[in-house]
Formats: sequence, C-alpha cells, structure tokens
Amino acid sequence: MPDVEIVKATDKKDEKKDERKPEPPTPTQEIKANIALIDRAINDLETRLTHRVLRSLTALRKRINDKVLRDAIEENYPKDSAVKNSLLSWLPPAPAVEQSMEVDTTSGTNATASLPPSSKPTSDPVPEAEIYFRLLIIHHLHTSKDTYSKSIELSHETVDKMQAMNRRSMDPIAAKIWFAVERSYELGGELADARPMFLAAQRTASLRHDDDTQASLINRLLRGYLHYNLYDQADKLVSKTTFPASASNPQYARYHYCLGRIKAVQLNYTAAHTNLQQAIRRAPAAKTAPGFYQVVHKLFVIVELLMGDIPDRGLFRHPVLEKALSAYFDIVKAVRTGSLSEFQTTLNKHAAQFEADKTYTLIVRLRQNVIKTGIRRLSLSYSRISLRDICLKLHLDSEEDAEYIVGKAIRDGVIEGRIVHEKGWMECGSQKDGYGPEASDMFGRRIGYCLDLHNESVKAMRYPLNAHRKELAAAQDAREREKELAKEIQEGDLDDDEGLGDY
Repeated sequence: MPDVEIVKATDKKDEKKDERKPEPPTPTQEIKANIALIDRAINDLETRLTHRVLRSLTALRKRINDKVLRDAIEENYPKDSAVKNSLLSWLPPAPAVEQSMEVDTTSGTNATASLPPSSKPTSDPVPEAEIYFRLLIIHHLHTSKDTYSKSIELSHETVDKMQAMNRRSMDPIAAKIWFAVERSYELGGELADARPMFLAAQRTASLRHDDDTQASLINRLLRGYLHYNLYDQADKLVSKTTFPASASNPQYARYHYCLGRIKAVQLNYTAAHTNLQQAIRRAPAAKTAPGFYQVVHKLFVIVELLMGDIPDRGLFRHPVLEKALSAYFDIVKAVRTGSLSEFQTTLNKHAAQFEADKTYTLIVRLRQNVIKTGIRRLSLSYSRISLRDICLKLHLDSEEDAEYIVGKAIRDGVIEGRIVHEKGWMECGSQKDGYGPEASDMFGRRIGYCLDLHNESVKAMRYPLNAHRKELAAAQDAREREKELAKEIQEGDLDDDEGLGDY
C-alpha cells in the first residue's frame, strides 16, 4: 500500500509539471506569427486579421532590438532577396560574435547533420509584410537620438513605396505609418515640415474613402496645428473635414481631445467639456496609455473649473493621476476657497508646469472665478461691507476694481445686493427663507405636476374589452355552486367530505 501511494504522489507531481503554462513567444516568433497573419489576411481578404496584428504593435515595439529585427527578417525572406537586403541596410551590421555563431551552426557536424533542416522561405512574402517590417524599424530608430535623422529618411522612403504600390489591403498599416512619420519629425525635425505631406495624403485618402488613413491624418494635422497654437487653422480644418464614423476608438479619443482644446480656447466650455468626456470614455485603459489619460484629465479639470464646477476629489486620488494632477489640485483648492492670494501663489509656483502642459492661459482665466467665489462668501458673511474691505480681503489693486467686479457679480446674478456709491459700501440682499412664499409656490407646482402626471397615466392605460363581464359570470357561477352544495348538505344527500372538489 505505501508503494502504491508513492506512485500516486509521483503521478500527481508529473501532472502538475505538465499543467504548467507555456512560455510566452519570443519577439522573433511573434513577428513571424504576425507576418503569417498578414499573409492570411491578404489571401482571405480579412482586414480584421491585419487589425489584430496592429493591436499588438504597442507592446511588441518595446521588446525589439537590432538582433530581433535581423533574425525576423532572415527567417521571413529568402537568402538572395532584394527586399531583405534593403531592410537590413537600415540596421547596423551584426557583431562578429553573432556571425561566428551563425557560421558554426550552419557548418554542421556529424551530430547536427542528422537534424532536420529548418524551413527557409523560397519567395518573398506579401508587400504588406515589407511595410510592416519598415514600421517596426522606424519605431526602433526612435529609441536613440543618433538615429532620428535616419528614421526621417526611412519614413520618406516608406511613404514613397506605399504610394507607388497603391494597394487597398495596405491601408490599416499605412495609418500606423503616418503616425510613425509624425513621430520621426517630432523627434528629429519640425512638425511643420511634415504638414504639406500630411495635407496631400489626407486629400488622397478622402478621395479613396480610406477611413483608417483619413482618421489618422486628421489627427496628425490637428496635433501639428495645436503644437504651434494655430487654433484658427485647426478650427477651419475641423469645419472643412468629416471625421470617419468607422474610425477606431483610439483615433476618436485623440480627435475629441483636440476638439476639446479648440473649444476651450474659444470660450465654448460646454462643448469642450462634452468632447473631453468622450475622449476619456473612448481612451484606452489608464495603465495602457497613462500619458494620454493624464493629459486629457489636466484639461478636463481646468474646463470644469471654468464652468463653475468643482471636480470630484476622488479624481485626484487615482493612482495614475495622483502625481500628475498635484499642481492642479492646489489650483482647485484655491478656486474653491476663493482666496486670490493663494491662487496667485499657486500659479507662480507651478507656472513652468502649466506652460509645459499648455494650460497656463486657461488657468489665468480662473482669476475671475476665484474673485466671484470670494465675493459670494463675503455676501453670505456680511450684510454690509465697504469696498475698501472688499479690496483688502480679496487682494485687489484698487477700490475702483472692487466696485467694477462687485457690480458685474450683481448683474450676473452671482450675489444679490446693491452698491451705495455715496457711502462706498455694498449692501447684501437678505437671505432667502426656505419656508417663504417662493418655496411654497415651487412646492405647489411640483405637487400639481405629479398629480397631472398621474391623471394622464391613468387615462393612457388600456384594458381589454368586456374583461369585467367574464369575471362577473365566473363569480355568479361560483355563488350558484355554493348554494347548491349548501342545499345538498342540509338535505343530507352528501357527506361533509364528498363532492366539495375545489371548494
């Protein structure tokens, strides 16, 4: 029996070893699998397979290096391929150690001669595979400052090759290529230099109804305009173009963010708030794209303050946003308390960060909101206060400024009161009674609305015709049956336990 238990225990251990999760594929294997998916997508006319490959691009490009790209190109192209030599020319040559290892493995011995030879491709893969390799190489060149200019050259050559091929099956990859082109110019040159190329490509994409490329290029152009604070040109581009309805969620998120920035600068805070909400909802998860998540929320917080609302405190406790929004949290506290001195101190302290985030001009507009909040607090605390005291408490420059700001607040309905110019003070209106005639009138209107809603609902209800007659007939039959049973019991024809049935 003990021997049997030992055998069972060893079998369980072997089963646990077999149940171990398989190791994740190497970057070279993943690239080879992606090339196979692209080939299958072209042959079966399935665009979703190409999109599946592109969804893994963000994670894959962080794991590639020179050796991974060289090995992937060697495995997917035949030995004497011109495309292979063209792709390898953009990568540094392999070190001498790797070359010697390749010679040792290819020379072979008696032991290795018995092994089956590795399958080498006999022809080049589809042209989309070449563009995909070029996309990976461009992203790899972005990792070093010394190769920024080289990435721009490769981007131009890739764009020319794409336009010469003119294949519709290449459109999803082309949309990613345009993003890589913009990134190359941003790192190694000026974004303005790429604008004519983007405009020409956008016109071509709209004529061909290429939604993926068109959505990507519109976002590239908007980002270039906003980078140089060309808000008028960005607004004209939005009005002259139509964003494709079939665009992906990340493209929509970028588009709504750009619209939110444009509307915020144009003082249309309601539309800006709506667009920024859409950008947050369509954006990837916070841990997947933390940079974009932080940038959108920075602008979202400022727009909410400009609308007169205070953002939720839980937003500043988010693990991805807590550190990035620390300066904006100080601004929110200053606006909430209505302290102009605290607001100015916070603005001067974090001015460099606000300018880097391009929110400084919007935050300066919050000064009026801070003053309005301070005046509202003073009107609740004092029934009468001099303009001189208002000037001191709100840290204004002069009594004339205080008089102008108080007058504007009264006209806008922020506070109730009046300014007595002869005596130089502000008389605040009496506080509204919660049980006064206005409250009772409002309460009466609400009761009337509920009663009207109830009456209309009752009138709108429908009943089946003559349904009550069936119920009356059934009740009449039941009563007659009861009378018959009672009569039979009295006459003694039935026992107490017989003939009652359901009764």
